[in-house]
Amino acid sequence: MKDFKDKGYSENSFDASGSDSENTSASDRTTAQRGKQSSFMRSSFEFLVMLAIAFALTWGIKAFVVQPFQVPTGSMDPTIEIGNYILSEKITYYFDDIEQGQIVTFSDPTTDEQTLVKRCIATGGQTVDMVDGFVVVDGVQLDEPYTHGKPSDPFTTTYVGVEISYPFLVPDGSIWVMGDNRTNSGDSRYFGPIPVSSVSGHAFFTYWPFDEIGRLV
Repeated sequence: MKDFKDKGYSENSFDASGSDSENTSASDRTTAQRGKQSSFMRSSFEFLVMLAIAFALTWGIKAFVVQPFQVPTGSMDPTIEIGNYILSEKITYYFDDIEQGQIVTFSDPTTDEQTLVKRCIATGGQTVDMVDGFVVVDGVQLDEPYTHGKPSDPFTTTYVGVEISYPFLVPDGSIWVMGDNRTNSGDSRYFGPIPVSSVSGHAFFTYWPFDEIGRLV
């Protein structure tokens, strides 16, 4: 104890120096831990923001630009085969009217739970008839190579509450749609004309399977 006092030290001053060193190390560790926690929270926040942006962009594209569909039936065969994946774009019909011959996607008029894809055969104000297996619009027989010679005949039964007699006048604000696979398609011959407001887009492209990638016509 004397040696410490002779050299100008005391027990208290020596112990305090050791305590300060330990406190400094503990403080450094705490600061490092807080830094790591802050970095983790910042990274997590950035990830959540990016995820929200990606979700918003995906939703916006599907809602307003283009939407993918898988076709589960053969009503448009062979133009669109069972299981094909197609794209339906929405921009065209923001500016232009639906045209005869275009392939459209629309809400199933018999149920709101699914989307159908068919070809527009006639628009509002036109008359549709079927004569000897051919479609006649405004008195003119249509040239329809996409049916591959399958006959277009009226249905003997229609959806509940729908009455159709030919020639049929398509109401304004509606279109008449039919599947290319005329002998195996539930279309306007069954559920009548559909309102233009129910059309969700113009089906324009097959993107899968690989060997059928291409523009829909």
